[in-house]
Amino acid sequence: MAQSGQIGKREHEILTAIVETYIATGEPVGSRALARANREGLSPATIRNVMADLAESGYLEQPHTSAGRVPTPEAYRYFVEQITGKAHLSRADEGLIQGSFRGITDVQEFMERTSHVLSLISHGVGVTVSAGGAQPALEHVYFSRLGDRKILAVVVTRSGLVRDRLLRLERDLEPADLELAANYLNENYRGWTLEAVRAEIGRLIERERSEYDRLTQSIAQLYQQGALADDERLPAVYVEGAANLVANEKDRAHLSQLLKTLEEKERVAELLAAYVDARQEAVRVVIGLEQAAPQLRNFVLIGAPARVGDEVMGSLAVIGPTRMDYEHTITAVSYIARLFDNLLNEP
Repeated sequence: MAQSGQIGKREHEILTAIVETYIATGEPVGSRALARANREGLSPATIRNVMADLAESGYLEQPHTSAGRVPTPEAYRYFVEQITGKAHLSRADEGLIQGSFRGITDVQEFMERTSHVLSLISHGVGVTVSAGGAQPALEHVYFSRLGDRKILAVVVTRSGLVRDRLLRLERDLEPADLELAANYLNENYRGWTLEAVRAEIGRLIERERSEYDRLTQSIAQLYQQGALADDERLPAVYVEGAANLVANEKDRAHLSQLLKTLEEKERVAELLAAYVDARQEAVRVVIGLEQAAPQLRNFVLIGAPARVGDEVMGSLAVIGPTRMDYEHTITAVSYIARLFDNLLNEP
């Protein structure tokens, strides 16, 4: 009898054939169909015996008494473990991906485009979430006076992201004041996260409240008007490809729950946060998402963190039914994650 994690060569071949056939057809797989395709010439009776062992071990289930067998989540997990990771995307897919990202240098635009590309490549749902907790680090800040009490604040992060904000001040600042404030921030806080800079400036203001000097007053006013605000601390969530699932009649019974989840952007962000670890180096495949959302036990998440150098900017993933092309999707997610780092980390 086949034990979980201890499958022999014959059981391995038959289980793999069942998973691949079911992914391709969506129909329960019978012993006769396997016998016709079996290279070793095993009889239907022998295959039935092996299938019975696999069912007893939790790898197969029988939806109807007269039907063939279908893989269980345990079977899909075993199947994914056997994937070598050496597969390559087709030239057509590489061309589609590279063309879609050509010229993009903005993180949010890349994330939004990624959800679309993943949905095209995987025929599932492409999901990306910008990291609300990504903690961008300050590289350089610049202030420019545009007019009476109007200031342009430009913040450049270590990852190369440029953020600008128009500030309207209660008291006008001269260009010399702005230059002094920018020099102070750049000399003292380069490399700090924006959150840490904001916290430190807040402490500085509180400490100097009774004896403001000119520099403190300038920094306080710029700070209070949001010069160092980080709008992207709240994650931006991009979802595309739900129509791919609606078109799949065989999985329609499970779709309403997934679609409800995808409509709630906060739930999507929570889902990726639960399964995509910022510390992971490789693509992660999670079969059965019931720990984060019980109604999604029949779905799969294939995801990876999106990094620029050592800074995690978010996560990207494909969500779909268990019956998906795992190797192709894993390869696509890995390729786009590397492309993200390469494109946005260019000097």
